[in-house]
Amino acid sequence: MYRHWLIGLARTRSGRLIGTIGGVALTVAFVTCLGAFLQSSAAEMTARSIAQVPLDWQVQLLPGADGGAVEAGIRSAAPVTALQPVGYADVPGFEANTGGTVQTTGGGTVLGIEASYLSRFPTQVRSLLGSVDGILMAQQTAANLHVAAGDQVIIHRHQAPDVSVTIAGIVDLPNADAMFQAIGVPAGAAPQAPPDNVLLLPMSQWQQVFEQQGASRPDTIRTEFHVKLDHRDLPSDPVAASTWAAERGHNFEARVAGTALLANNLAARLGAVREDALYARLIFLFLGSPGVILAILLTLAAAGAGRDRRRCEQALLRLRGATVDTVLRLAAAEAAFAGVGGAILGILLAALAANFILGVALLRSAAVPLLSTVAVAGIALSLAAILIPAWRDARSLSIAAARRPIGNDRAPLWAGFYLDLVLLALAAALYWRSAASGYQVVLAPEGVAATAVDYTAFLAPVLLWNGLALFSMRLVGAGLRQGRPVIARGLRPVAGRLADVVAATFARQGRRLTAGIGLAALAFAFAASTAIFNATYEAQARVDAELTNGANVTVTGTSAAPASEALDRISRLPGVLAVQPMQHRYAYVGTDLQDLYGIDPMRIGTATAMSDAYFANGDARATLTDLAQTPDGVLVSQETVNDYQLSRGDVINIRLQNAADHQYHVVSFHIVGVVREFPTAPKDSFLVASATYVAQQTGSAGSEIVLIRSNDDPARVARTVRSSIADLPALNVSQIGDTVALIGSSLTAIDLAGLTRLELIFALVMLAASGGLVLGLGLADRERSFAILVALGAKPRQLGAFVWSEAGLVVGGGMLLGLLAGVLIAYVLVKLLTGVFDPPPEALSLPWGYLAALVIIATSAALLAATSEAMRSRAHVTEKLRGQ
Repeated sequence: MYRHWLIGLARTRSGRLIGTIGGVALTVAFVTCLGAFLQSSAAEMTARSIAQVPLDWQVQLLPGADGGAVEAGIRSAAPVTALQPVGYADVPGFEANTGGTVQTTGGGTVLGIEASYLSRFPTQVRSLLGSVDGILMAQQTAANLHVAAGDQVIIHRHQAPDVSVTIAGIVDLPNADAMFQAIGVPAGAAPQAPPDNVLLLPMSQWQQVFEQQGASRPDTIRTEFHVKLDHRDLPSDPVAASTWAAERGHNFEARVAGTALLANNLAARLGAVREDALYARLIFLFLGSPGVILAILLTLAAAGAGRDRRRCEQALLRLRGATVDTVLRLAAAEAAFAGVGGAILGILLAALAANFILGVALLRSAAVPLLSTVAVAGIALSLAAILIPAWRDARSLSIAAARRPIGNDRAPLWAGFYLDLVLLALAAALYWRSAASGYQVVLAPEGVAATAVDYTAFLAPVLLWNGLALFSMRLVGAGLRQGRPVIARGLRPVAGRLADVVAATFARQGRRLTAGIGLAALAFAFAASTAIFNATYEAQARVDAELTNGANVTVTGTSAAPASEALDRISRLPGVLAVQPMQHRYAYVGTDLQDLYGIDPMRIGTATAMSDAYFANGDARATLTDLAQTPDGVLVSQETVNDYQLSRGDVINIRLQNAADHQYHVVSFHIVGVVREFPTAPKDSFLVASATYVAQQTGSAGSEIVLIRSNDDPARVARTVRSSIADLPALNVSQIGDTVALIGSSLTAIDLAGLTRLELIFALVMLAASGGLVLGLGLADRERSFAILVALGAKPRQLGAFVWSEAGLVVGGGMLLGLLAGVLIAYVLVKLLTGVFDPPPEALSLPWGYLAALVIIATSAALLAATSEAMRSRAHVTEKLRGQ
């Protein structure tokens, strides 16, 4: 019996079956892709974060410690893949006699490394000139002393005679900040600047050279172990990986207490990305959950579109002697068939989508639990969509009532309880609590293992999305009941003289039409909000790239080799629109070492953007004018204002290094404003002052940075600049395109890019389904009504008036309401996820091309459904009339 029933459904009700199978398949495919994306992105986020850690651990031996025991403690506490001892010796300076002149430097550090160090830690030392076998000198030190490979350098030692060595090569230390970091300082302490002068000796020679200094001045000598851990046991989730790394570090500290200090760089890096990881989860919830809800609603709508016909068929079965249990088993057979078919099709679609959209292999053994769970959920959804309405109809309706083509159009339950207004009120309250009041959605304090995520903030956009959809349905329902004359006038261009009749049918079909418009509005709102959020993020990434790089093209030098030396030649290059020098020095505010930027306040804006968001008062022009009018003025960061309880107009004493004696001297500044962001500046503490005043106080007018605004492709201009300054190897050229790519490969960006790419494609499919599939099934379910019109002599144009008017109302109403709701939801998302943006956007970016594609696809799907129904309605009229 069940086989014959299903065969009959496939022959006569194929549209209904295909619609339900398609809805289940879409839901299964979308949820499966989201699950696969969540699993793969977590693993990729962890891998990318640890790839940026050159040294997992740095272990400093305390005086008198047994190095062998400490090494054993390291290997016992964590799995190790590389371990190398490194010696550090502080010296008074270096000296070189080159070109007939004697050059000297201030204090520096001499490192002792094993021959295998460069192969075990290849990112720590980068060769520039000469050989890497032998004695190596850092690039800046070589520039200070004017030495090259083969030259002699004298090492001044503490309480020991000078030593002369021959330089074998010049190198760069890309990770000098980490290599020379202070170990054992409290979390959150100001970072220690790396030494200006560095020399590297083979370990055996280093031990010989500094044996005497170590005996007389042991405070100037120390030894570290540089450690690379085995990451195979590291959890894939960044938060769990951070905990794993911290626990291994604590275990080691307990083993060697009193003999060594640990700098756990791996745990610090993973701890720093905890906030990114938590925001990634929130992005998944904020952007992914509405899509899942929409897919489920589409499935329910596709199954519900044939509910009237299904109810009449079941009533006919009951009239012919079938029991309620038999009717329900037949409904369950239809639901199971649609569920299994939809689950299989959905998994296949998900495998294709995951491969082409996300680049993830889905059909593998590790994905079996995910696929099984989603498949069962898809079958359960099909059973719920078909079996529950069938059971309710069979229990509550008589056979005569079930066969009635038009029932009582009662107000839905949610309307009586004003659920839409309740949802909107709750959304507003949660939004005010989480965004408008400045509450942090994600809190990951530096140095604290615990994190806090306000997951209730996720409810605000979801409640808003559902509340706006229900409120739209309330408005549409009221309009259909009360606005018949207005609707008739609007339909007259399409329906002609039948406009009043069509408007009357709309009023009788109000509940079905409002549901269709509400679903279309949800689909438009989901697609539009995701697209607007993504466009805003991409636009802000460009702003962030210019902020990070400094300008379209940036040339960076050092104090010894400032970029301003090439200013004139750079300004004359083709494609260069404007250039501005910018000093980059270091200054002490109290005991806090901060970056200091010296600028020409009135001209800096010619080479790089000066956004209002960079300054606390929201007015870039006014702030820079104040700085220009105050020769000793300074802009301080918000963190400095908070730490030192400063305010505008205060005098602040800052220690700057003087070029004459290389010592730090106190210089007074007047605070004229607060700066939040600035080109090339770090995110925490920094200062911005007048370059003229800085030059006067330090005795050095050179500028370490040159900002370039180009009127050509930045990459091409950067290549031209590199060619023009090839004789200045100390200068580095960067362009905004490289920074955009770097930001695009950051942790949150990867998560957001993959998720939005997946959602934007599925949003188009869901929109087409809501505009075409559901509408088409609804029209097909009323094919007998259309057949009666044809039998009464209705002409194609008159029949089309009903079909085209309904299609226009559902798609047009859903489009208008959905797009407005989408913009509002995107605004809420941007405000709630402010931590994803750096700096926060000043306005939303609208992706006009994608929004136009939404309108075209929805309209095309509705036109296809309406045209198909208009053509089908005139065929097999007799059979349709007998179908009841």
